[in-house]
Amino acid sequence: MTVSGFILPKYSVTRSKLSNFLLKKIAPLILAFVSLQFSGSYLIEIAYADCSSKPTQGVNWEGCRKRNLVLSGNDLRNGNFRQTNFASTDLRTTRIDRADFTKAVLVRAAIDESSARQTIFEKAIGYRASFQNSDLTDAIFHKSELLRANFSGSVLTGADFSKSDAARTMFDGAIMGNNNFSFANIARADFRKAVVSGPIIIEGAFSFQTRFEGVDLTIFVGLQQWQVDMACGDETTVLAEGLHKPALWPCETK
Repeated sequence: MTVSGFILPKYSVTRSKLSNFLLKKIAPLILAFVSLQFSGSYLIEIAYADCSSKPTQGVNWEGCRKRNLVLSGNDLRNGNFRQTNFASTDLRTTRIDRADFTKAVLVRAAIDESSARQTIFEKAIGYRASFQNSDLTDAIFHKSELLRANFSGSVLTGADFSKSDAARTMFDGAIMGNNNFSFANIARADFRKAVVSGPIIIEGAFSFQTRFEGVDLTIFVGLQQWQVDMACGDETTVLAEGLHKPALWPCETK
């Protein structure tokens, strides 16, 4: 092939081939560089978990393994504990206000006598976890697994238990009011001696053999007759107008 009297080498490339080469090799690099320019500030702001950091306010232990430890008495307010494993860990007398325990593992963890105001426990796994005598005002337990957990004597005003599995959970002696248990599983949960000062939403909650002996159910919002029939009460249980006590409470002889 000749151009203006010159013979082009056999290895020369045409303009179309060169363009294709640039598109395939150079263009992606340019796009990547531009993307970094726009996202650089965001990447710098990412906070990575440091599982070896000391227990302090605002600590980031997201996804860390903190099981079988003694962490009692620490100030962990505003901490990030999303998906952290605290199984069988001692967190008694800790301050964990406004901390985030979303999807954390709290199996058999001890969180007694702690302050956990506005703390998020959404979708946490808290089988047999103990929260006795703790301040859990406005805490969020939405969709959490709380089978056999213990909230005896705790302040639960404003706490959200909607769609949680709170079967066999202890609420006896707890200070309650403005709580949401809608569509939660509260089968065999114990509300005896609970001090209820405000409405409790219980719409759609599964109340099989839930212990309501001595409880004023007139402020349980959304309570239906089918829930009353399968629950447990006695002569001191108070029902709202339109509801009636069954001929025999399921737990009457237990």
